[in-house]
Amino acid sequence: MREPCFENMIKVLGRERPERPVLYELFLNDTLYGKLAGPEVAGRTDKLARLGMIATAMRNAGYDYAPDSASAFAFPRGEFHSISTLSLNEGATITDKETFRRYPWPDANAFDYSKLSAIKPELPRGMKVIVLGPCGVLENAIQLVGFDRLCYMIADEPRLAGDIFDEIGSRLLEYYRSALKYDTVGAVVGNDDWGFKTQTMLSPRDMRRYVFPWHKRIVAAAHEAGRPAILHSCGNLREVMDDVIADMGYDAKHSYEDTIQPVEEAYEEYGSRIAVMGGIDVDFLCRSTPDEVTRRSLAMLERAEKRGGYALGTGNSVPEFIPEENYFAMTSAAL
Repeated sequence: MREPCFENMIKVLGRERPERPVLYELFLNDTLYGKLAGPEVAGRTDKLARLGMIATAMRNAGYDYAPDSASAFAFPRGEFHSISTLSLNEGATITDKETFRRYPWPDANAFDYSKLSAIKPELPRGMKVIVLGPCGVLENAIQLVGFDRLCYMIADEPRLAGDIFDEIGSRLLEYYRSALKYDTVGAVVGNDDWGFKTQTMLSPRDMRRYVFPWHKRIVAAAHEAGRPAILHSCGNLREVMDDVIADMGYDAKHSYEDTIQPVEEAYEEYGSRIAVMGGIDVDFLCRSTPDEVTRRSLAMLERAEKRGGYALGTGNSVPEFIPEENYFAMTSAAL
């Protein structure tokens, strides 16, 4: 166990050398949170139970922050059958102009963000909250319209597609602005999966038309509030990385896959322009021995030691199917 110090995370996000290695994850999993926090903390049922458990667990695991949503704000969607494997067309509710008009668009400002203030006495000294979104601009559009229908809509009814993206983006912007009012918040994450193995979900042209302008505004809101912004996006973003760095102005990029670009290569290509977070491939973490995991993690920390701008973690998150001994083999390299 070590004491949190969010200033080290700030240095990483500023592409500087931290005082000691820094760990980063989008999130862990509830089983791991419970084990790391202990039964007394994990068994709480009060208003701050979940954020309190996450903060305790992350401190005990050696992190400098607690990742969580800022409120219960989300976009209502239709029924779907599974959350472990899910069609990108399931649960869609907007099919045309009429269903768009009838959709119950939520007001982000009407939700309760007070936990970000109430958690302050419980937040371990030196720790901040990193706020995650309720998915991002593109992910919510896909959930509300369905991926296949969204592609047809962009081709056949581009104005309607634009109206949907604008309704989503404007509400997400207000969500982040509400969260950034609290001094417990140290950074925000734009968590929005944009691609798959070979390319972006939509063409780069359509990403620039519909998706990126709202991310640019979210990053600007964070920077106006004096906080960094981290992009979490899975998939092959090679064609749009200049947009991420130079246009949107994200401070850091998270989510890497060895089959797309190993984090070691990504750090060498982009690390002088944007902070690199995590990147130890999830498949590698599942299939390797603990010794192999530790060696790769140490090598990545050594690679970034002089230049800085790197935090150690997985390529995506810590699902329950990653062997716990391999997860701890990774974090031990930083601790």
